[in-house]
Amino acid sequence: MTQTLLILAGTSEATALARAVAERGMVGTVSFAGRVERPLRQPLPQRVGGFGGAEGLARYLAEAGITHVIDATHPFAVQMSRNAVEACAMADVPLLALTRPEWQPMPGDRWQRVPDIAGAVATLDRPRMTVMLAVGRMHLAEFAPNPQHRYLLRLVDPPSHPLPFPEAEVIVDRGPFDEAADRALMERYGVDLVVSKNAGGTGAYAKIAAARALDLPVLMIDRPPQPERHEAHDVEEVLGWLAHSGTDLGV
Repeated sequence: MTQTLLILAGTSEATALARAVAERGMVGTVSFAGRVERPLRQPLPQRVGGFGGAEGLARYLAEAGITHVIDATHPFAVQMSRNAVEACAMADVPLLALTRPEWQPMPGDRWQRVPDIAGAVATLDRPRMTVMLAVGRMHLAEFAPNPQHRYLLRLVDPPSHPLPFPEAEVIVDRGPFDEAADRALMERYGVDLVVSKNAGGTGAYAKIAAARALDLPVLMIDRPPQPERHEAHDVEEVLGWLAHSGTDLGV
């Protein structure tokens, strides 16, 4: 039976997987949540937007004849991952998550770890600083209780609504980023503190390395807990799973 894949995207790993799938002549669709106005062009057909929860995704899997789902969403897109687990169980479709290892502190890092966005907001209840707030557009409003800071924001798309801070600098750019460039950026704006999700991967790590080089503290937001599922950690492992699907790999 021909495999028909659904790749739940939003990471550089998803793009690499889509490229590998296309190069092998496999059939698949890449799905984006729609939180970025201009998602990267993919080598496979793509769709943008939600499915309507787990039940809507299960209907889509049946209607589109999807035989395998690969969840390559961002590690903080936990609701989508939960929906994928539930939908694949309902539709009896094998699911594999393509995940990134978490970043780990290295010698010279000055991390303060917090469990979630709320913890980061509470920790910023302190005297005025220049804060590089690298949490994505969707979470900016949650930091409004700390208007005393000057914020440096780097966003994929320009803000579509007024920012919740009286003083903020916005840079519109898309990774992967370079450590030397991020170090120069932090020096130019006089950054005192970096706030970051523990996204893992290489594309956004430059700011962490730059903060280490400049001896700057990093407020690191831990990942939310993920649902129980099978996981792979690179594209080749996913391709191997697809090649042996239905055997002893647990699907």
